[in-house]
Amino acid sequence: MRLTSRLAIPAASAVLILALSACGSGDDSHSTMSGAGTTSSSTAEGATTSATGDVEFAQMMIPHHEQAVEMADLALASDTASPEVKALAGQIKAAQDPEIQTMKGWLAQWGASESAGQMDHGGMMSDEDMSSLMGISGPEFNQMWLTMMIEHHEGAVEMAQDVLATTSNPEVEKLATAVVQGQEKEITTMKGMLG
Repeated sequence: MRLTSRLAIPAASAVLILALSACGSGDDSHSTMSGAGTTSSSTAEGATTSATGDVEFAQMMIPHHEQAVEMADLALASDTASPEVKALAGQIKAAQDPEIQTMKGWLAQWGASESAGQMDHGGMMSDEDMSSLMGISGPEFNQMWLTMMIEHHEGAVEMAQDVLATTSNPEVEKLATAVVQGQEKEITTMKGMLG
């Protein structure tokens, strides 16, 4: 009886220690999953770094998406763009217009400007590129539009993958994942269309 009592106390202590450490490790894993560190100071620093990355992602992706929508509109308005290009342009516009509004909403909520300053927007077309695209038609338009949109999409995928490596915001993660999956699929389609 005494032996049982003596064993029961250490056993109960061990259970209590395990329970407490499980709670602690749960907190640590949560903070690690959120992109932050395990101490309060590193958590704050990690969250700040992550939030800065989220803001920069939205600031860069908004004009990037806007240019893709502009390119999609050119294809949709073209009398000579192929039906396949027009269908893809409609798909791109339908996907990216709502994402633009979502990201603008984030920046407003975060109290951040929509201006991205001098940041590098991967895959953006120059004014000359856009003018050239506007000045051509037929098969030449289709080829140039597809070539430019592939490059454009590759830039967006890279930006989305970059923020996925740093973000702790589930909404940012969801949108960036959708960008990667959707645009990689469209890149494959466009490469096939170019033959």
